[in-house]
Amino acid sequence: MDVPVDLSQLRELEVGAGFRLADIDPNSTPGFTGADAKLEGQQLFSARDAEMADLQERMYARARAGLDDAPSLLVVLQGMDAAGKGGIVRHVFGSVDPQGLQIASYKAPTEEELQHDFLWRIRKQLPKPGRIGVFDRSHYEDVLVQRVHQYAPADEIDRRYGAIVEFERELVDSGTRVLKFMLHIDRDEQAERMLERIDRPDKHWKYNPGDIDERARWDDYAEAYQIALERTSTPVAPWFVIPANKKWYARLAVKSIVQHELRRIDPQWPAASFDQETERQRLAQS
Repeated sequence: MDVPVDLSQLRELEVGAGFRLADIDPNSTPGFTGADAKLEGQQLFSARDAEMADLQERMYARARAGLDDAPSLLVVLQGMDAAGKGGIVRHVFGSVDPQGLQIASYKAPTEEELQHDFLWRIRKQLPKPGRIGVFDRSHYEDVLVQRVHQYAPADEIDRRYGAIVEFERELVDSGTRVLKFMLHIDRDEQAERMLERIDRPDKHWKYNPGDIDERARWDDYAEAYQIALERTSTPVAPWFVIPANKKWYARLAVKSIVQHELRRIDPQWPAASFDQETERQRLAQS
């Protein structure tokens, strides 16, 4: 079952004209139905590992060879607390060579960062040529959290939407592909995941009592996401809203879209910079 790879069932998750976050069912699994959907999804997920690793290594090899056309890919992950961003990082990108992977996580800005434009700290973590960069939260915190809590004036938040669109256009023009994923869970699923973090010793490190306070602002965040998705999803840097109540599906959907983009990049192994026959002879004589 190869449906998600060509995106024929996932296109409905791309944010476009008339998009409404409320229309996306967090429990849905586009492309996978029936009693064996989870098993089929997990099998397809594992079957993708070898090609993902190969495509990423080809991209990285071009950069290591010093080729000017070596591209990079930026993957942005956003979502409510406990939406599964960390799981996406571990499982979707776990099969690729870590040399070609850059991961950045963004918390509340530091005093130094507050002295600069909100994109200053983001630019410092952009993926280098040949790398896949993954943002676990991102510059979108500055139009989500700051909007909900009114940390910045309304006119400044409004300015940032345009600044983000221009910033991401510049990235694409300079050779960095951009994919953005909002992991969409509902309140009940979030409550179950938070309870697990409270109850399980191996999950305590993930729990922050402040998450309950943020949960009380659920509707405000939903509105902030709706606006941000509408204002910043563009053909060159699209948003995908991924139903994420079922972790297996969210991971497969993100992996399928990322793999599709790597296929579009179509990185080729760099040609040898040496004469192969000469080097064979030198090796034989050594």
